[in-house]
Amino acid sequence: MEIGSIYEGLVIDFTHEGSGVIKHDGFPVFVEGVVIGDTIEFELVEKKKNFGNGKLVSIIEYSIDREEFSFDTGTLGGGVPLINYKYEKQLKWKENKVKQDLLRIGGIDTDIEPIIGMKHPFRYRNHSQIPVGDIDGRAVIGYYKSKSNDIIPLEEDYLQPEIADQIIRTVKDWIAEYDIKVFDKEKGIGVIKHLGIRTNENNEAMLIIVTAFSQIPNKFELIHKLVKECPGVVSIYQNINQEKSKFTYGREYIHLFGQEHLRDYIGDFQFDISPNSFFQVNRVQTKILYETAKEYLQCGMEDIVFDIYSGIGTISLFIAKDVKKVIGVESVKAAVENGRINARNNGVTNSEFYLGKAEEVLPKLIGINKANKVIVDPPRKGCEIEVIEAIIDLAPERIVYVSCNPSTLARDLKILTKENYEVTKVQPVDMFPHSAHVECVILMQRSGSKDEI
Repeated sequence: MEIGSIYEGLVIDFTHEGSGVIKHDGFPVFVEGVVIGDTIEFELVEKKKNFGNGKLVSIIEYSIDREEFSFDTGTLGGGVPLINYKYEKQLKWKENKVKQDLLRIGGIDTDIEPIIGMKHPFRYRNHSQIPVGDIDGRAVIGYYKSKSNDIIPLEEDYLQPEIADQIIRTVKDWIAEYDIKVFDKEKGIGVIKHLGIRTNENNEAMLIIVTAFSQIPNKFELIHKLVKECPGVVSIYQNINQEKSKFTYGREYIHLFGQEHLRDYIGDFQFDISPNSFFQVNRVQTKILYETAKEYLQCGMEDIVFDIYSGIGTISLFIAKDVKKVIGVESVKAAVENGRINARNNGVTNSEFYLGKAEEVLPKLIGINKANKVIVDPPRKGCEIEVIEAIIDLAPERIVYVSCNPSTLARDLKILTKENYEVTKVQPVDMFPHSAHVECVILMQRSGSKDEI
């Protein structure tokens, strides 16, 4: 194959990022914007030793599993690469991805429970981070095109509640009315960089305005406009991010209006959320996820449980009333504070939350808290090796691992299976419809303790 040449091929799979996979004489080429079953023309734009990258030229024959919508799915950027693939097919692909990653990376060949999907896989996101930029002198708000810094203007986002759409329109009008300068990365001038929008089940919203500098021109006019046009806005923050890193939010938050926290609910529990706290983006599926984790844990009133990477205490509170004690470990100070507040607000008195990196705090806590069960819910990079080693030293009878990345999950499970643990349950849950991501709840038991759920 030669770079710049045009080829034809059938899309047979997706990559872990959601690009289509074509095999040309056995050589894999990855192409964005296609679904399994499409026959396409593509240009080879990059060739490496084991794979190539292609650019879609045209679709010769559409897949029978392609889904079309009345709205332009392209405005949703690169975060939902599977959106034009029928939802039931997405679910099957994700279920198979979990099984194959466990086998290929972890050497774990086990049965997978049928994935749990959504009845209506839209308007589910309760936290969006939306770039603000400039196209030919005109301010635009929208998502980045995949693998690009180009912003696709957004009018309506069918993955988030309608109030978020109204907030975007209001901010856009304010920028135009007062000639607010958006941030220019290359020149290092301008003000507005991103909008963060968090919403709750009552259709209330927290807006986080990410700026490059401390001053926001016509700030009070914006607040007045938001309160008038978006009555669901109950909290407004400014976040100052002067860094050029990939992270949307900087360290400094300034409270501008309304409540300091956004209150949301999962099942019977209420949670106060700070602007920088982690909270699952899909509360409907989160309830299912946590109920599964609780079932796998098999809570008993004599159990002491470590909740590692505990966030604002969501899982801790879900299980606290059914165990003797639950101990959360979290590295974000505001999240730990939220966890303690959430415990108090929900009448939970047998939870403790410790601040610090899990790999540093957990080994110290093990010496004074002989927990017999463990829940881990790490970020996409998985658990640090020190955390895995501390769990092995603790030797709990049950480990429930909640994962948003099957690849790092398989890597971590491979280590644990060498230490007298066996994977006995695997339940995928579709937390992020139309993306290539899939969440899982895994039960591991020490060999010899195989009581059934």
